[in-house]
Amino acid sequence: MLSVTSAQLDAWLAMLAFPLARILGLVGMAPVFSNNGIPRRIKLMVGLAITIGIVPALPPPPTISLGSWDGLLIIAIETMTGVAMGLVLRVVFASLDVMGEIVSLQMGLSFATFFDPVAGGQTGVVGEFLILMATLIFLALNGHLLLVDALAHSFEWMPISATPPHKGGWLLLARFGATVFSAGLLMALPIVTALLITNIALGILTRAAPQLNLFAIGFPITLTVGFGVLILALNHLAPLLQHFYDVGFGTMADLVRALR
Repeated sequence: MLSVTSAQLDAWLAMLAFPLARILGLVGMAPVFSNNGIPRRIKLMVGLAITIGIVPALPPPPTISLGSWDGLLIIAIETMTGVAMGLVLRVVFASLDVMGEIVSLQMGLSFATFFDPVAGGQTGVVGEFLILMATLIFLALNGHLLLVDALAHSFEWMPISATPPHKGGWLLLARFGATVFSAGLLMALPIVTALLITNIALGILTRAAPQLNLFAIGFPITLTVGFGVLILALNHLAPLLQHFYDVGFGTMADLVRALR
């Protein structure tokens, strides 16, 4: 008759629960996986599938009972680690949202917003279009598979332990958050420059011919120029996003090592 002791049961549960906490933290925060359009049961099944797939290759977890205070501390640490890893790539996607807001403001489309049930709030049409493009490029580059690979390697960079994470990792995450504004502004700079030249030309035209109605001709012109430059910029969007994704994955590895 097969008998299982409580110590063996705790070891089996810890072997599954400790990695699962980090994986679910990342699934709940990382782009694509954290989409609100995906049911929570599907996210849980994805987390369980990833856990079952990588647990045999992981180093043995510490022999700590899952219901003890140390076990709960490990679960909290692993969850925060997964959330921090997901936030790194979330910053890359947020920079496109900032780019869309800047472009919409310059084109005069800042009022063109709609309620996005996925994001849970008002979203600009240009920003939503760029986010969809970035998601498709991310999937075309197998970014979701690279994310799972980075997650599996994170257990080597930062093994499961009850030791609190080092503060240097959180400082690195906070500094990387500035990328939201710097990258968004840099990507929007060509369109903003073209629209600035257009507005200067319209100002000169208005001074030369005051009888022209600036509000009647200005909006269609800036809208046409903005969409034209945006269409031309789409050809260079994929290599630029690939660079940002590489930076994001590199920062994710540095973050996990800094948390150790």
